Amino acid sequence: MLLSFVFPLTFVVLWASAFATGSVATQDATPFAALAFRFSLVAIGFVIVAWWLAEFSTLKMRDLKHSIMTGLLFHGLYLGGCWYSFSVGIPAGVSALIVCTQPILTAIFAGLLLGEQVSLKNWLGLSLGFAGAALVLGLDVGSEFAIDGLVANVVALAAITTGTIWQRKYSQTLPLATNNAVQAAAAAVFHGTVMWFLESPAINLTLSFGLAMGWLVIAVSFGAFSILMYLINHHSASQTSALFFLVPPVAALIGWLLLNEGLTTVDLLGFAVASGGVYLATRPSVSIADER
Repeated sequence: MLLSFVFPLTFVVLWASAFATGSVATQDATPFAALAFRFSLVAIGFVIVAWWLAEFSTLKMRDLKHSIMTGLLFHGLYLGGCWYSFSVGIPAGVSALIVCTQPILTAIFAGLLLGEQVSLKNWLGLSLGFAGAALVLGLDVGSEFAIDGLVANVVALAAITTGTIWQRKYSQTLPLATNNAVQAAAAAVFHGTVMWFLESPAINLTLSFGLAMGWLVIAVSFGAFSILMYLINHHSASQTSALFFLVPPVAALIGWLLLNEGLTTVDLLGFAVASGGVYLATRPSVSIADER
């Protein structure tokens, strides 16, 4: 019972913190070089953990393929799309608002592909969650944004939606450390390849870069993503995805607490609306045919 509250809360806080630390990291490095560096460290760490737990002996080729696919979707295309959009001037709020439609898309496809039944109450919760996130993020409709950055955000949206479904459907049998090691290795190769062909890689090993990268590796990749895999494997895809609606409000709170960013009444209202939406969307009235 305690884990059902602590794990989602911890996930949201850690995942939301990646917005601030990711922004700091990209001030001293090109986006794909930073991501390749990050996931090389993550892969090495999880390989050590998986080896220590003797998990590699259970690895099958079929599971390996599915884990690689999940890693490319979550860590490769999703993060690559978001970080690229930042590098071409797309505001983090606009990127987050586009990606914030992911729980709704996941609920739709989870019903079609996984047999999950989402009740009217849950749909109301998803709608409120999106409305609350949109209130916090805002959107300047008069602004002009780089087309390639917006396309990158749409790719990121499709990737995280597909990755959630893929993990839920195909990758539940692989031990957690092994699964994360394979995913991180696939992401490191992906970002390294993109870095080689599409950018002039640069990393300045400053103190701020080191602290930001350390947080992204340990707290976000080791912590938040491991919790996310656990939640996807033990709850419905639509329930887990609804937690992403809380990320923008919590990111705004973190920015206010740590970065001295503004926090308005509208932000607080959005946080309240999103919280109520997530509460409705994650109630156990969602039934999963294959878990009965």
